[in-house]
Amino acid sequence: MTPLRVVQVGAGGMGRAWLGTVAADPEVELVGIVDLDLDAARAGAETAGDPSIPVGTSLTALAAETGAEAVLDVTVPVAHHPITLEALHAGLPVLGEKPAAQTVAEALSLAAAAESTGVLFMVSQSRRYNDRLVAFRQHVRGLGDLGTLSTRFAKAPHFGGFREEMDDVLLLDMAIHPFDSARYVLERDPVSVYCESYNPSWSWYRGDAAAAAVFTFEDDIRYVYDGSWCAPGAETSWNGDWRASGAAGTALWDGDHDPSSDLDGTPGSPAAADGVGEEIAGALSSFVRALRTGVTPDGEVHGNIMSLAMVEAAIASTRSGQRVVIDEVLDRAHAEALAAERDDAARERLAAWGSVRNALTAAVPATG
Repeated sequence: MTPLRVVQVGAGGMGRAWLGTVAADPEVELVGIVDLDLDAARAGAETAGDPSIPVGTSLTALAAETGAEAVLDVTVPVAHHPITLEALHAGLPVLGEKPAAQTVAEALSLAAAAESTGVLFMVSQSRRYNDRLVAFRQHVRGLGDLGTLSTRFAKAPHFGGFREEMDDVLLLDMAIHPFDSARYVLERDPVSVYCESYNPSWSWYRGDAAAAAVFTFEDDIRYVYDGSWCAPGAETSWNGDWRASGAAGTALWDGDHDPSSDLDGTPGSPAAADGVGEEIAGALSSFVRALRTGVTPDGEVHGNIMSLAMVEAAIASTRSGQRVVIDEVLDRAHAEALAAERDDAARERLAAWGSVRNALTAAVPATG
């Protein structure tokens, strides 16, 4: 089959990583780069290995000029809602960097737009694309009734730039990855959360760079997250260090190597699962496959929003000092989305939803 013709929006730091990934994938062809900074776009074309790739500041204009068939949105979170809406209304499927949008309300608006236009919007929750995470879920499936899943995350990156000035930097920019992975591993969704975030005295971040959260999931399972972005020494993997406990034993994963499980003294040996690829390359392959086969990919916007809701609920909890119910976050975001929606078709879709949780889960077929 001929490669999928894509335009990438955003040529900054993460954008350059995507440009390299696109250049290495024979199933896609980069036909244009959009950025408000044309010098950055031209530099991106150099990174992609072809300085002649067309560049521009308008997605709609460049997509029409180049005959693009899809869009890669690698912009900052505040731009995700307008860029994705522009692409969907132009009939262009979108693969966007996480989070789906800056807020759950904006993400619900995008889910409604995807419904009303019939165009795919997939979020690249890239750390779900990890064959060792898939294997860890296989081990967890062998533990019987589950009680607790936990993640310990400790890193000390000096990013510079916008991250070091963000509010709630750990929860907003990083914790969505383990939160999303917890949903994948448990094969259930969250019900509530109690969270405390804080900033150690030596932190080089302006906003809170550490957090501890306890989520209650369906079937009364607890997911415990203990994370820090200013924890030098004895650092964990970028994926964190994981432990799951069930009636039959415990499963462990250090985030980098093959997982294991101990079934009360007997090593667990689950059946192997199909591979999913690695990080953004895996997400890109899944996006292309979805467009060619019609199979709903991991990260389709409806299925991804609950991970963003976990982040928003955790932040609400640390602000209030109270346990926060996830459905209350979803209902509040739904009301905000309805009030702000300017597109009649999307507003009609939003208004037709009953329970937001049901609307999100009903739209995505079960997988795995």
